[in-house]
Amino acid sequence: MIYYTNSYLRTFYSIFLSVWLWAAHAYAQNCQPGYVLNPVKTNNSIEWGKFPEFSLPFKIVYSGPRFGDTQSQPLKHGFSHIAAFSGPEPASLQHSQIAVLWYGVATSSGDQPWADNTLRSPWGNDTAAYRSYWDNYAGTVTGADIVCLDIERMQREDRDILALKTNARIPQSYRNLPDADFLATYKRDMRWWYTEAINRLRAKGVKATITSYSDVPIRNTWLNITTNSWQDWATNLARTHYLTQDNAGKIGGSFYQAMDFLSPSPYYYYGYDNPFGKDYLSYLLFNIEANVAWSDKPVIPFVWLRVHDSYDPNIPLITGFMAEATAIFPFFSGAKGLWVWENPFLSAERQENYAPYEHFIYGLYRLSQFRDMLEGDYQVVIPMSARDNMEQQNPVWRGIVKGGNILIAAQNPYAADDETTSITVSYQNWARNITMKGKEVFLCKFDLNDTVNGVEPSLDMVNVYPNPATRELRVSLAGVNGVTDIDFALTNTKGQIFVQQKLKAFAGNTQTVIPLPKLSAGIYFARFTTSNRTVIKKVVISQ
Repeated sequence: MIYYTNSYLRTFYSIFLSVWLWAAHAYAQNCQPGYVLNPVKTNNSIEWGKFPEFSLPFKIVYSGPRFGDTQSQPLKHGFSHIAAFSGPEPASLQHSQIAVLWYGVATSSGDQPWADNTLRSPWGNDTAAYRSYWDNYAGTVTGADIVCLDIERMQREDRDILALKTNARIPQSYRNLPDADFLATYKRDMRWWYTEAINRLRAKGVKATITSYSDVPIRNTWLNITTNSWQDWATNLARTHYLTQDNAGKIGGSFYQAMDFLSPSPYYYYGYDNPFGKDYLSYLLFNIEANVAWSDKPVIPFVWLRVHDSYDPNIPLITGFMAEATAIFPFFSGAKGLWVWENPFLSAERQENYAPYEHFIYGLYRLSQFRDMLEGDYQVVIPMSARDNMEQQNPVWRGIVKGGNILIAAQNPYAADDETTSITVSYQNWARNITMKGKEVFLCKFDLNDTVNGVEPSLDMVNVYPNPATRELRVSLAGVNGVTDIDFALTNTKGQIFVQQKLKAFAGNTQTVIPLPKLSAGIYFARFTTSNRTVIKKVVISQ
């Protein structure tokens, strides 16, 4: 028998504690930012100088308030371009740092049918007057790197287009057309007008990348997102807008081809206190994911750090946690940048606290700590579409995989401030339980080869057969005590869920059959999650 003295035990404990603290600190470095935000307290101020300087490998445009900043502070804090100028700007900026939002593309050329907000007609306009205005404008933006057209002059729905047939200002020759021809002609001619504005810029030598505000295949919406399935949103051409279609109704056409990237506008129509407002994150991500599904052009959404109502002079800023999430999550759904907009016509005398802007900057800063994961080629992991997140009102998580690492972003937008949320995040055969407090934004990088801290199986034995499988999976669960609830999900290598259901396991051996939808041949992962453990099995699906 060996006896240890108190001094020996104290020494052993001290060494053990030191190693434990070192390991805990090393692990925390992957999650905790080096700078902690203390939000601004005074009104009409953004304290850029208190943030460390940092950059990101994305096009992030600042079109927000400047409050006397003449040092181009946004460019030192995550933004790549400025579109709201202050002091000596833009003369002091490089070409690669200038972005321009072109207001009035359709409305600044006199009293034209296209400019009329109730008419919005492509017919009877003075083409020469428009071209002259566009040509003159081109001369003012030759030094810009990005130009975004703000047009917003078309009838959006078929019913609104057909209503023009009763308007005496529409030429009779068009009003005599059958409804189907009237619709097709209106859409074709409207696409011509939208395209011609870009063509005039190009003809005058403007080499900037060009986009058009909100003119994307899936336009901003909110209340009808869950009306259609995600598959319908991602594959049904009827969901796409005619401006980005060709004459045959498919994605393409002159206007779509003229744009270098797409700019959806998922402004938040509801404050967080509104019941719909709690869907803000799934709404934001839906607008990105839906357009990524339809286009291989980069998606750079406009975001506004206010509740959307451009005509209300007292419209409030969004909450800090919403702003931080807005800065981080878009890139986990495939966005290649952000355009942060503020209404330039807001009263300059207005007094308010701009802490949400600092929360947004802080979100960008937190992302910059993982810049290596965001450069070059990487894969986004979307376990559940944003549309389904909205319907189920569950915690949202996304991942970015590069090399042997995964960067996880997660938030529970529906949590109470003092509520603790625990979820399992997984990719292929790696899984981890994470915990969040309230509506905090979780952001952390993990080693996919690290199984020491991974989620351990709670079942002694899980068998999935046949393997390869075609139409069904047979599952055998053994080693549980009493009745155990199990969440089952079948995912592909990108983390997308194709089958999801609840299972029950009983003491002894439980057999169950899981029918499969029609799946593409390939490798999938069957994930079995209990209250605190996860088991993942690789499954091959054959034709």
